[in-house]
Amino acid sequence: MTDFDPANFANVGPKEFAQLVKNTPESKLAEVMSGDLRGKILGEVFGRMPQLFRADRAGTTNAVIHWNITGAPDGGTDTYEVVIADGACTVNETPQHDPRLSLTLGPVEFLKIVSGGANPVMMFMTGKLKAKGDLGLAANIANLFDIPKA
Repeated sequence: MTDFDPANFANVGPKEFAQLVKNTPESKLAEVMSGDLRGKILGEVFGRMPQLFRADRAGTTNAVIHWNITGAPDGGTDTYEVVIADGACTVNETPQHDPRLSLTLGPVEFLKIVSGGANPVMMFMTGKLKAKGDLGLAANIANLFDIPKA
């Protein structure tokens, strides 16, 4: 699979997904993420987070994290809530709690971060990722998940 084909996204594993994101031009990623398949892609990515969560690295971390992905087709933002509590990770498509950390980023940057193709700290420093709340948690969040590298 060499082309970023969202129709087959559910059929690829994390490593293959990371490779797809890495090999797809940013313009194509932006095009896909501003279209009808955006919700399916975001649903798949967030749906996999509980399986990729590393409870052994989380320790006693309890946190609510809101991921705000800008650039929705209607011009708005999609917000997903990731709850880390008691050694488990759950995801809500509609936020239900006040966040300890709120991350805001564009759809291409989001795909790069969740596929291991970008450095979140560098994105924060260059303004591509905005973090509000617990910045220590923001700096450590990538360590809480098995993020595949392409």
